[in-house]
Amino acid sequence: MWEEIKEQGYPRGYASVRDYVSRTLRGKPQPVSLRPPSARAVTRWILSHPDALSEGDRLQLKAALANCPELTALAEHVRSFAHILTHLQGDRLSEWIEAASATTELPSLRHFAQHLTRDLDAVTAGLSLPWKSGVMEGHVNRIKMLKRQMFGRARFELLRKRVLLA
Repeated sequence: MWEEIKEQGYPRGYASVRDYVSRTLRGKPQPVSLRPPSARAVTRWILSHPDALSEGDRLQLKAALANCPELTALAEHVRSFAHILTHLQGDRLSEWIEAASATTELPSLRHFAQHLTRDLDAVTAGLSLPWKSGVMEGHVNRIKMLKRQMFGRARFELLRKRVLLA
């Protein structure tokens, strides 16, 4: 500001302009700019089912998507993948991989889609068949956690007592 008014013929120095600006702006409310949503919040909005979002979250997601076309494309791909996942439509996975691999503006999504092709048969079966190993994985995870909690003191007999008594 000082450089601009100096070019127009202002005779005084930088300090007087600084003092004037600080005096006139002190105590006056500064315009509040809206903080952009955090990456975690936007991720939660995109990964949540649209019906599960509150009205405020839905409006904020709509505003975020309007400001970023890449985010809009990502949200569409995520929603279509979620539809395949929740409705057990593994036969549509190859279409989704082709569409996601074609996106040049989203390299992370493209890499994810390409990595799915490494074991496409298993992924397709996991997205098509009603049988899941989640319950068994949960039990294995719980047993490993119990063993870690005991810091190596978990002999098989002690672990058996703890698991059977629980």
